[in-house]
Amino acid sequence: MAQSKVVGIRTADAAAKARKRPSKFSNRKVDRAFYWMAVPAALIFTLFLYVPFLQGVAYSFTNSQGYGRFSWIGFKNYGALFRDGRVGHAYLFTLLIAILITLLVNFIALFISVALNGKIAFKNGFRVIYFIPYTLSVLVIGYVFKYIFMTPLPALGKALGIGWLSQSLLTSEHYAWVPIVFLSVWQAVAYSTLIYLAGLQTIDSEVYEAASIDGANEWQKFWRITFPLIGPFFTINLVLTLKNAFNTFDQVVALTAGGPDSKTETVTYLIYKGGLTGGEYAYQTANAVMFFIVLAVIAFIQLGISRRGEKI
Repeated sequence: MAQSKVVGIRTADAAAKARKRPSKFSNRKVDRAFYWMAVPAALIFTLFLYVPFLQGVAYSFTNSQGYGRFSWIGFKNYGALFRDGRVGHAYLFTLLIAILITLLVNFIALFISVALNGKIAFKNGFRVIYFIPYTLSVLVIGYVFKYIFMTPLPALGKALGIGWLSQSLLTSEHYAWVPIVFLSVWQAVAYSTLIYLAGLQTIDSEVYEAASIDGANEWQKFWRITFPLIGPFFTINLVLTLKNAFNTFDQVVALTAGGPDSKTETVTYLIYKGGLTGGEYAYQTANAVMFFIVLAVIAFIQLGISRRGEKI
């Protein structure tokens, strides 16, 4: 009897070890349940992201209009992109507003988050108020802002005698970018503020108490303690904000539709307008592939610089 019990225990142990075999890529024991969750998600992700992406790369080497027959033309689409002044202007415009949006969003969000993290009344209520813009549809709010920039704001400009504000900024070749940047910043600040608040919650209050004992003022506390300790959160916000700013699309659709005279066309809007409504399907697909490469390079450079700053 005793021997049979020992054999039974050994068999049960062997079965348990078999169920939790170490992964080929790690020494840790992995439960099969994790594979049942991860593998289907990876398959769905591949089916709806990587497969269409590879198909798009293939189409970029053709002269397809999105329907009918097409033929292989090699790198002609990519060569034409570098000679297209409209494409060049779209990239330059996208780069400039992306940098401006990123700087404004992070500066404003950091200021608001520090203020909301302080000892103020109705702190939670203010947090909710500042987060509301992120929950709203950019496209819908864009049409509201379009009305503001088309009617009430010019009327205010005329009443105050401000010449450049007396006409709609949306119809001005020099100032049409202002409403796009304004709406982008107004909507993006909410999420960045939330991330910074999460970072501020990780800082122990005893650090500030020690700094106060040493005679540090509020600016020294922020620059010497707060900012270095939320460095990883600052990096995350920079990457996310810049990525979203480069993909500015809804704001352009709602406010200017790329006008006036294509002055406010971003790369994403140009890809949509030319590829889906302008008969340039393969050409704009090549533009999308090139834009992906540009974004990937910028993201790697940005992450490298930010991580180097965090180590310092």
